[in-house]
Amino acid sequence: MEAAFRHRATSIVQAPKMSVQQRNLPFPGGVLTAEVTSMTLSVPPAEWLSQHPGRNFVLLHGLVMAPTFWRLYAPRYVVEHNTVAYPLPGHDRWHLPVTGQVITTEDIIEAYAAAIERDFDGHPVTLVGHSTGAFISLLLAERRPDLVRSVVLMGGFACGRFEGQERFAARLLRIPGIGMSVFCTLLKRWISTPEGFRQGSSDCVFDKSCPWETAETVAMIEAVRQRLLTCKPQDIAAVVSWFQRTSLLDRIANVEVPVLNLIGINDEVVPPLHQLRLSRLLPNVQTVLFGKSGHLLMVERQGELDRVFARFCADPWLLQPSRRPLPAGPKNEMVLPRQNSFLSQVLPSFVSRGTNAPRAH
Repeated sequence: MEAAFRHRATSIVQAPKMSVQQRNLPFPGGVLTAEVTSMTLSVPPAEWLSQHPGRNFVLLHGLVMAPTFWRLYAPRYVVEHNTVAYPLPGHDRWHLPVTGQVITTEDIIEAYAAAIERDFDGHPVTLVGHSTGAFISLLLAERRPDLVRSVVLMGGFACGRFEGQERFAARLLRIPGIGMSVFCTLLKRWISTPEGFRQGSSDCVFDKSCPWETAETVAMIEAVRQRLLTCKPQDIAAVVSWFQRTSLLDRIANVEVPVLNLIGINDEVVPPLHQLRLSRLLPNVQTVLFGKSGHLLMVERQGELDRVFARFCADPWLLQPSRRPLPAGPKNEMVLPRQNSFLSQVLPSFVSRGTNAPRAH
């Protein structure tokens, strides 16, 4: 009965409200303060991956992706518990109230907080975020710590421009006059065919020997593409514009919940040096570096990631407040305790490649 009610509850969409606010908007040469009329975001729809007694997990995917991605590549541990995936704003079934409208951090945090309160009765959850989903996870942990038990970052960032190293597609949006049109045209062209979308997505993968071309993965990527075809390019552009003008670096030390920071040292989307900077600034973090890995760790190092993820979730307060001794790791794992609860676990893939075979959930 409870599960049935929860599924019905996820279909309830709160009516957006119109608001007029003063917002600082970037423009060439500076920042413009203007009154912006927009609609608040509705509450994101929930895609349940599993409903088992235990811990609560919320999964947030990256830009130009969909919750269905997690059905193949969610960490094994989460599908043994109570786990839901939410889309990013403007993705999947979560359309913006006004196409391409300006959105703010407050809009996003309020919407996700309402979803967690709806689906978990306000009980704290572990946030698992990839890329842009990781950024939102950190923002939620900083703004609403009452709803967050711990955070797991994969290819995460805390500054939308990666401290000056943002991608070309994102820079397009700042070109006066034609930026939005060019961005939307390129996005529509990228997702227009299965081959083009899969080829573009492979740029996120460093280890080309990983199972990226199996029948199961190809079917999953096509399912993601079909979801993206229902989105409006202007809505996705609005998300890019939001994180371009947003940074958490000056407040990230306020994130006091335990954080697991998973980094592929060959990530070409989010610079690894930026990801490592997060670990220097976070007060309670464990950091794992994966060798010969790019932006899609859950694809390239699935077995190793599962093992590290399960160890963290079993005891995320490993180093605080009691500063208990670190558990001994396997021979292929170097455990280097650092100050400020910083745990660096280097998993060199040239020693142990791990289990890369995909699995069905």
